[in-house]
Amino acid sequence: MASTSICTSDLTSITVRGRDLVNELVGELSFTEMLYFLSCGRKPDAGQVKVLDACLVTIMEHGINPSTIVARLIADTVPDEPQVAIAAGLLGVGGVFAGTSEQCAAVLLELASEVQRDGEGAIRKTAERLIASGQPIAGFGHLHHKPDDPRSPRLFAVAERAGIRQDHTRLLRALGAAIDAVKGRHLTINATGAIGALMLDIDVPLAAIRCFSVVARSAGLSAHLLEEKSNPAARTLWRESRNAVPYVAPRS
Repeated sequence: MASTSICTSDLTSITVRGRDLVNELVGELSFTEMLYFLSCGRKPDAGQVKVLDACLVTIMEHGINPSTIVARLIADTVPDEPQVAIAAGLLGVGGVFAGTSEQCAAVLLELASEVQRDGEGAIRKTAERLIASGQPIAGFGHLHHKPDDPRSPRLFAVAERAGIRQDHTRLLRALGAAIDAVKGRHLTINATGAIGALMLDIDVPLAAIRCFSVVARSAGLSAHLLEEKSNPAARTLWRESRNAVPYVAPRS
C-alpha cells in the first residue's frame, strides 16, 4: 500500500516528518533548516545549515539570463499570474544552467567509488575520459569568470570555517588539477561544481541537489518579476530580439 512519511493533519494539528508543525517547527527552524529537514528527513547541524545557506545564496541570482528573460516575457504576457512566470523561468534550470551541480555531484560519487577500488590513478583516468568526450565538463569552466570563478573559493572557505568534512570537495579539487594537467591549461571549478561537491559533503542526497537549485532560483525569479512591475524590461528584450534576429527570405 502506498504511504507518505512527510506530512499529515487532523482537526487540531499538523505533523511534518513526525514533528508538530506549530509547536516544534514554526519559529524554531529557519527556512534553510526546514528545507533540509523536510527533504532529508533529519535536522541539519549548524555547519550543514551554514553551507546550505551559502549554496542557496550563491545560486539564487544570475542577472539577465535565459531563465529571467523567459520569466519576464511571460510576466508581461500573463501579468496577473506570477506563478506561471516563475514556473516558466524554472524550466531553464537544467543541464546547461544551474542544474549542473547535480551532474558534477554524480561524477564525484562515481569517482569516489573508483578511487576506493582502484586508487588515486582513477582521478587522472576520469579527467581523460571527461575531456575525450568532447562535451562540457559539469562543474568546470565559465563563460564570463576567468581565470577563476570567484564564488567557488568563497564557498570552500565557508565550509572550512563551518567544520564540514570536505571529502567530495577535496576530490573535486583533485579532479580539477588532473583536468588542468591533461588539457595543458587551467579550467576553473565553477560555482555549480563547488555546490555539487558541498551538497554531498553536507549529506544532501543526489536527487535533491537540483531540487534545491530550483528552490533558490525561485527566489531570484521573484525579484525579477517584482522589478518587471516597477521597471519593465520585457518589451525591450522582445524588441531587441527581433532586431538581433532579422528575417531572411528562404532561397528559392
